[in-house]
Amino acid sequence: MANNNLSAAKREKRDEFYTQYRDIEKEMNAYLEYDPDVFRGKTILLPCDDPEWSNFTKYFAQNFDRFGLKKLISTSYAPESKNYKGYYQPTLFETNNPQFDQTKTVTNGKIFTLTEDMSGDQEINIADLQWNYLQGDGDFRSGEIINLRNESDIIITNPPFSLFREFLAWIIEAEKQFVIIGSMNAITYKEVFPLIKQDKLWLGNGFQGGNAYFSTPFAEDYGDGVYNPESGLVKFRNVNWYTNLDHGKRHKPLPLMSMADNLKFSKHKEIKGKKAYDKYDNFDAIEVPYTDSIPSDFDGVMGVPISFLDKYNPEQFEIVGNGQTMADELGIKPVGQKFVDDYYAQGNKGQIHAKWNNLVYHVGKKVFVPYQRILIKHRR
Repeated sequence: MANNNLSAAKREKRDEFYTQYRDIEKEMNAYLEYDPDVFRGKTILLPCDDPEWSNFTKYFAQNFDRFGLKKLISTSYAPESKNYKGYYQPTLFETNNPQFDQTKTVTNGKIFTLTEDMSGDQEINIADLQWNYLQGDGDFRSGEIINLRNESDIIITNPPFSLFREFLAWIIEAEKQFVIIGSMNAITYKEVFPLIKQDKLWLGNGFQGGNAYFSTPFAEDYGDGVYNPESGLVKFRNVNWYTNLDHGKRHKPLPLMSMADNLKFSKHKEIKGKKAYDKYDNFDAIEVPYTDSIPSDFDGVMGVPISFLDKYNPEQFEIVGNGQTMADELGIKPVGQKFVDDYYAQGNKGQIHAKWNNLVYHVGKKVFVPYQRILIKHRR
């Protein structure tokens, strides 16, 4: 249900999801624990934001001095330019300011900056934020925001789900450090996976219990299990932090059992009691359906779920490729007509053909087409 709802949000470009303060704090703490000076002397840009409502702006403004920031920049998108044009009411913070403009509040984005103590309390904090209207609507692709991107050192935000690929490319183009939120499925995008394989992007520390909670104007459109009427929040399980800032979890070794012990003691029925791990019909690798079932003593290639990347340690494993999007490059062979015949004889309805080169395997006469697989090897 949660995955379907997030997909619907992307299709319909419902991109207003506001991240909870505690989730931002938990994620940033992981980088600070690994390197206490990770933000020191840096200019941080929070684009695709809404500074008057955003917890990103609040968090970094409140911790400006503690982190030793050089400058904080936060920008918002004009209400009139959003895909969803509901009722808009400017905040009292804006309307009570002498520079309030009834036209620009709708047609222009806003920029908030923080660099120095303006209130005279000897601290730099949220009370010292200065704001103005942008010249344009605040679209991250505009020259105005590109200039801010180029000025910054680190870009941190929850970008529009519908524009994730384009937004990430916008960051990579400028060779900036970043921490952003996106769908778990983004791992498999052709624009994203090569960066993971090249160790230029990895998953962040992660949401508490794997659950990401957001406030959104569309909350009541979601069903039970996603929308909580008591908190007013929606919950998604298929959401990750993506980053190129280092953190300790990334270097934590994954504890594993030997192949023999997995076959004997695994808690998974797909593994326990078998004589051997299943092998793919069309590629020299074994199928490992669960990350905790990776055998410690197997030196060949293994196909694992994309959720493996949450436990990926680059010192422990090498990423060989993506079993779906890199099939030609990896040399995965076509499934052949016999597999197709067995597949349909089994009652399956999916559209496949003999030249299809997706990873597949047999168990006896039964055929299997595993969901997205990442191919890995142990580093020795």
